[in-house]
Amino acid sequence: MTTAPSLDLDRYFARIGYAGDAARTRAVLDEIIARHTSSIPFENLDPFLGTPNRLDLASLQRKLIDGRRGGYCFEQNLLLRTVLLSMGFAVRALSARVLWRAAPDAVNPRSHMLLLVTVDGEQRIADVGFGGLGLTTSLAFDSALAQPTPLEPFRLVHADGEHTLQAQLGETWHPLYRFDLQAQLPVDYEASNWYLSTSPTSKFVTTLTAARATSDRRYALAGRRFTTHRPGQPSQHVVLEDAAALRRVLEERLLIETSALDVDRAFAQAQA
Repeated sequence: MTTAPSLDLDRYFARIGYAGDAARTRAVLDEIIARHTSSIPFENLDPFLGTPNRLDLASLQRKLIDGRRGGYCFEQNLLLRTVLLSMGFAVRALSARVLWRAAPDAVNPRSHMLLLVTVDGEQRIADVGFGGLGLTTSLAFDSALAQPTPLEPFRLVHADGEHTLQAQLGETWHPLYRFDLQAQLPVDYEASNWYLSTSPTSKFVTTLTAARATSDRRYALAGRRFTTHRPGQPSQHVVLEDAAALRRVLEERLLIETSALDVDRAFAQAQA
């Protein structure tokens, strides 16, 4: 039986604004996911500014909870895994090969983390760490049908023991990542995390990225370009003109605490 690491659930619940009970139900799971994604943004400011991400629980709590920062998939989903285990959910950590914006014949490494949660007798996918197209609710794993969410529809395509998550944008289904059900332990993500947060060829080192999803829109930052996406409406794009504008977007739209960050350097390094 897996023993959950020590976590202050009250601090986490306060961070995401959750005031419900800790029942092991799908409704509770989905509300936690929704509140997590609207409160704890996806962002790579640490590796972009030269600080590797750390995945131990103390570091995750210090950064994502107490520091009111965000993180990328390993940080986000390792924290959520610990939360769900602490609540008594059955959770299996998985790894995936990212397909989003990759060439059709590309074979990418397993550089993404997601969770398989058993709740109310059903297996469901939970993933609060995929950035601009991250899930804001859980998905039924066994279904191949399109599943509506508060934002885009998603579906899982199952073939030859592998499973591909797709998102519908307009009339087109786009593959996001492919995975199998081989269980992973936190230590299994350490090598990928080190590469992604330190290698000069990693996009998380070279490109400023941040995102946050609410119940009706997505915010996305790529370099100096800030975009607001609302389902069924044209996206709104703004090019940030200076570090002050970047700080406002980070704090007011992405909800990232910037007091300990060198935002001037982040703006200077960010691509226009």
